[in-house]
Amino acid sequence: MKKTEKYSPEVMQRAVRLVFEAKEQHPSEWAAIVSIAANLGCSAETLRRWVRRHQRDTGQREGLPTAERDRLKALEREVRELRKANEILRLASAFFAQAELDRRFK
Repeated sequence: MKKTEKYSPEVMQRAVRLVFEAKEQHPSEWAAIVSIAANLGCSAETLRRWVRRHQRDTGQREGLPTAERDRLKALEREVRELRKANEILRLASAFFAQAELDRRFK
């Protein structure tokens, strides 16, 4: 289940853009993140995650982009559901096959 988003996508994009613009004015990226997070009213860790996600999505950082990660999760969920369904069907067919063998013939 996905948590409700407290911040709109526009606010997230603006915050990430501000971090990239303010990098040169601060000694490190983390210092820029802390400064901007304090102004926005969000935690520095939240803003850091937004920046890392943006970097992965644009190819500046290694890792799966958000769209690919979501697609992979959906496929893994589907595989889990199909395996459960196959297991249920396998057990049901074994049950009915055994019931057919146990039936008395007239």
